Amino acid sequence: MVDAGERIVLGTTGLELTRVGFGCAPIGNLLSEVSEEDAQAAIAAAFEDGVRFIDAAPFYGYGLAEERAGRALKGRRREDFVLSTKVGRLVRPGKRSGAEIFGDNQSFYLANPDMHLELDYSYDGVMRSLEDSLRRWKVDRVDILHIHDPDDHFEDAVNGAFRALDRLRSDGTISAVSAGMNQWEMLSRFMDHGRFDCFLLAGRYSLLDQTALPEFLPKCQGRGVGVILGGVFNSGLLAHPVRGATFNYVPAPDNLIERALALKSVCERHGVSLKAAAIQFPLAHPAVTSILTGVRTKAEWDENNAALQSTIPDDLWDELKAEGLLSPDAPVPH
Repeated sequence: MVDAGERIVLGTTGLELTRVGFGCAPIGNLLSEVSEEDAQAAIAAAFEDGVRFIDAAPFYGYGLAEERAGRALKGRRREDFVLSTKVGRLVRPGKRSGAEIFGDNQSFYLANPDMHLELDYSYDGVMRSLEDSLRRWKVDRVDILHIHDPDDHFEDAVNGAFRALDRLRSDGTISAVSAGMNQWEMLSRFMDHGRFDCFLLAGRYSLLDQTALPEFLPKCQGRGVGVILGGVFNSGLLAHPVRGATFNYVPAPDNLIERALALKSVCERHGVSLKAAAIQFPLAHPAVTSILTGVRTKAEWDENNAALQSTIPDDLWDELKAEGLLSPDAPVPH
């Protein structure tokens, strides 16, 4: 059972994050359009249940998610919230191409169709990105800045983006330097090239994928680096394990669907929803400060919060380990 509004200090930053944060990718119209009314109702519901940590990115809706998060904060005390956003992608006018589209000329984000992204992990690019984000949020500061998905740009991220973030931290503009990725290996390398306060890791420590467990999470814990987790449902597969469900935002392969269904079967034998087990499991690791959950509507938030508050018997975790569905070394909730 998890209280979404419980506050935990992030690494050595002094920032207090709520155990659950609001991830803004879905309200940036990720793969489907979300009305302004639904987006604001979803955020308001999370706030009502104690959430005070919001994470967005310029990429999410080509600015739309940051704008919607900013509107949700209007009239609220800025000091009550921890805000994080990302750098490395500048939103600029122009036609989308390449990695920004897939399939039949489809964009991942169905918003601001006249805008495209320019990858820029340079020092100056980070400064421009932050300035743009503050304008969209309509705030005077954010607390955490993540270098966003620099998979093919390690050197630029270290020599450009990190230097900018380090400067912003030194002058008190931000409180935490981070990087956010869907892989843990490069995040681990970053720790050896600069002082990072935290990392946002998506999808690599979940009920379905514990690849970050042996090396990455202990390294973070040993160095006092906080971990924020995204993708605890592995982009949908652990929420609804059916044919056509997505993993890493694309259709899941058969072997992962079968594994998710096996997890679901064990959960059902113990009277627990797969979603409840999936959302509570990652928070048991002592390196993990907070998880992000992205929703499109108030109903989706309410469903997630109910899953957080579900009681899960210890026998469930024991059986998952006995069946080889969960790493024997994984910490579990009690």
